[in-house]
Amino acid sequence: MKHVVVLSGAGVSAESGLKTFRDSNGLWEEHRVEDVATPGAFARNPELVQRFYNLRRAQLKTAKPNVGHKLIAALEKDYRVTVITQNVDDLHERGGSTNVIHLHGELTKVRPVNSTESVQEWEGDLRTGDVDEHGVQLRPHVVWFGEDVPLIERAALEVQTADAVIIVGTSLQVYPAAGLIGFAPATAPVFYIDPAPEVGYELRGRKNLHVLELGGSTGMERVTELLPSLL
Repeated sequence: MKHVVVLSGAGVSAESGLKTFRDSNGLWEEHRVEDVATPGAFARNPELVQRFYNLRRAQLKTAKPNVGHKLIAALEKDYRVTVITQNVDDLHERGGSTNVIHLHGELTKVRPVNSTESVQEWEGDLRTGDVDEHGVQLRPHVVWFGEDVPLIERAALEVQTADAVIIVGTSLQVYPAAGLIGFAPATAPVFYIDPAPEVGYELRGRKNLHVLELGGSTGMERVTELLPSLL
């Protein structure tokens, strides 16, 4: 079975009502990223950071997978599919995808502040004073700016074995995720779906590049039509 790798970003979830990571004004949900998405921010003001992610978690409960999520999941009928996402929501899973790598963590999980292990599910609010079985404060299981991306090597290995790559909802500007496309075999067709595509450094020179100037859902509809003839 052919292996299709999907590299997804915030643009996929935007159609479900979740704001993209950074709006044009450089803010994320009206907050400076430096105030809510760095280890330093958590050290300075843990209550603000916890409140910010509690609101994101609550917002996620009201969001539903859109057509794009469902079309990505539907590819599993005909292909082995690996979704590598920069999103921290669970809409790919709720849309039906069964093999999802969350590079930047997951909103619905938490972990102790002193470890990247011991990850646990978390549905409600997380507050200062919520601790693990060893009495260690819990934090959102989200990769903040300045932190390592633990799953990047696993993701690179998946891309190396891809027969086709679909890039949707991301402009591939944030590293190390942006570098993943460089691991794709030269023979693999690459579909780049974006309503305002910018073919950056990592995509330049690829001979089998298909740029689709479309939104996530309509772009996935088009890719679904094209894939059988190219694999």
